[in-house]
Amino acid sequence: MSRIAVVTGGTRGIGHAVSLTLKAAGYRVVATYVGQEESARALSCPTGIHVERFDVGDFDACDEAVKRIERAVGPIDVLVNNAGITRDATLHKMTKQQWNEVITTNLTSCFNMCHAVIGGMRERGFGRIVNVASINGQAGQFGQTNYAAAKAGIIGFTKALALESAAKGITVNAIAPGYVATDMVKAVPADTLAKVVAHIPVGRLAEPKEIAQAVQFLVADDTCFMTGATLTINGGQYMA
Repeated sequence: MSRIAVVTGGTRGIGHAVSLTLKAAGYRVVATYVGQEESARALSCPTGIHVERFDVGDFDACDEAVKRIERAVGPIDVLVNNAGITRDATLHKMTKQQWNEVITTNLTSCFNMCHAVIGGMRERGFGRIVNVASINGQAGQFGQTNYAAAKAGIIGFTKALALESAAKGITVNAIAPGYVATDMVKAVPADTLAKVVAHIPVGRLAEPKEIAQAVQFLVADDTCFMTGATLTINGGQYMA
């Protein structure tokens, strides 16, 4: 039977590419979202990918959604924590709400979702968890103390959970993408985007598919000796 994979924020951007890539590789994919009904329909209707709407920053909503998914689709083997937002501002201008929203959606969501699936994975003796961090969690970024803190936190969270889970057949890894050609990034003014690309040694943005391929590698059954790692995928912009 095909492995069941849940991809949070799986209907747009990197998550969309991950959902399609895992579907093509034979996984039964569930993509989660909180808004953008149109994007969810555009993914689900032509592909048959199951979509679930809930807030990954809400502990109880995550627990209920995982139970719903497992009743409808089956036990979750793979979790990709991809959901994330930005609320950029320099620290002296950042509001408490901007801080809390980013930490909750980007970091607390990893705890919420992992907490909901880890018990079942431990009982079955198998699991693959991939947490999506960022180059800005490694190198920092002006105007993103909230985002950089959340993404750096994901890396530490990944290492600790990997240690706790290794003996149970569960791997926990992170990826740290650089700048990717998603709709959000491509909407940046051309002159600003050109300055970003100028700092990427390979001379271009990543394609979402390139990030998704790294996720596919990490969740494979035979990728069982890599855990607690962070794969940097940034075109050489930051070498950790």
